[in-house]
Amino acid sequence: MVKLKRVYDPAARSDGYRVLVERLWPRGIRKENLAADEWLKEVAPSTELRKWFSHDPARWSDFRQRYHRELSKNPAHARLLELAHRAAEGTVTLVFSSHDVEHNNAVALKDEVEHRAHRMAKSASRSVRRQAHHS
Repeated sequence: MVKLKRVYDPAARSDGYRVLVERLWPRGIRKENLAADEWLKEVAPSTELRKWFSHDPARWSDFRQRYHRELSKNPAHARLLELAHRAAEGTVTLVFSSHDVEHNNAVALKDEVEHRAHRMAKSASRSVRRQAHHS
């Protein structure tokens, strides 16, 4: 399961594994005050993509496509797969700093992680069925 939460919202036990998914450290937040298990800069959009998007909802669809392409390259891809594996096994909360809660990299990343976690779970299920069939 993948959840989203702004850095300014309080952490909760139900958040599970909390991951900051920003390229830059959020303004006004001290490192010791952000309850995050990990800071994954690698899965954040590149500086160029972030600046191009500039949180413009009119560019949202193009941003998602461009971001998807960035996430398919290493090291972002490897880290994305790690997040998907965690999400397939438990709760992962993607922590972000954007004021726009509908058009930001965490929203797009959540879809990517969930898609891959679903594929992993499906693949694991097929593997178990095959093993049971061959037993």
